[in-house]
Amino acid sequence: MYSLDELTGFLKSAGCSDRVIEHCVAVRNLSVKYAREIPDADLNLVEAGAVLHDIGRSVTHGIAHAQIGADICRKLGFSEDICLIVERHIGAGLPAAECAELGLDAHDCIPLTLEEKIVAHCDNLVKGANVISIGERMSLAEKSGLSEKARERIAKLSDEIEGLRTLRSEKM
Repeated sequence: MYSLDELTGFLKSAGCSDRVIEHCVAVRNLSVKYAREIPDADLNLVEAGAVLHDIGRSVTHGIAHAQIGADICRKLGFSEDICLIVERHIGAGLPAAECAELGLDAHDCIPLTLEEKIVAHCDNLVKGANVISIGERMSLAEKSGLSEKARERIAKLSDEIEGLRTLRSEKM
């Protein structure tokens, strides 16, 4: 796969700010920790997807950055698995109807694979370059006016991923 330096090099080449790169590395660090704790997670895929998840912020800081970022990754020749992590990382994903309402390409952007879910969840747990609790994320989501449906998806994703971590620790 790619080294961390190579992956952050793609962010720099795309024009991401140092702040965005710091955030991506923080999401990568947490995502890798989770991937190591959850059986069957592809560590290399999680790492690459986590570092690249905000590459679209080189173009816009709006919600379109996920779809734009996936397009950038496709043009750079990354695997579709990585591109889908980038495309589906917003909150806990966006169904096609919400994408259309937001002026995005109207297709499902809900994380489906384990790796997509890990990166989306860990992105929710990182504000800037700092790890926050899911309670803090939910409070921020409510204050920012995020819909109840979107907040419910975030909570459900958190329960799923944290549950997988709990299962692993119970088996040890």
